[in-house]
Amino acid sequence: MKYLLIMQIDSDVLEALTKEEMAAVQKGHGAFMDETRESGEFIGTQALGALGQGALIRVEDGAQRVVTDGPYAEAKEFMGGYYMVDVESKERAIELARSLPDASIPGLAVEVRPIMFEAGFDF
Repeated sequence: MKYLLIMQIDSDVLEALTKEEMAAVQKGHGAFMDETRESGEFIGTQALGALGQGALIRVEDGAQRVVTDGPYAEAKEFMGGYYMVDVESKERAIELARSLPDASIPGLAVEVRPIMFEAGFDF
């Protein structure tokens, strides 16, 4: 079954990391990609731009459409990127998520969500 391992980011937490800590995070992501490619579980990954680089479209006051520059939510955390993996079970997806460096940094998180439908991806 395919899962998204969604990295929930807090910019303040990332900015507080030392150069050495950030290098360890990047090295950890490289190792994660190498290991999941080798196991055949890796499908792909994408990192998203900062909140201020996007836009949000929503309906307010009935039918009025509003395009708003970010940030968009009250929470400090936002989806910073994801890995798509194909694993045997939810437990394995959780095991992989726990091995991501983000899951070991206070203030960051990795969300595990099953993919229920997909179309148009040629992985």
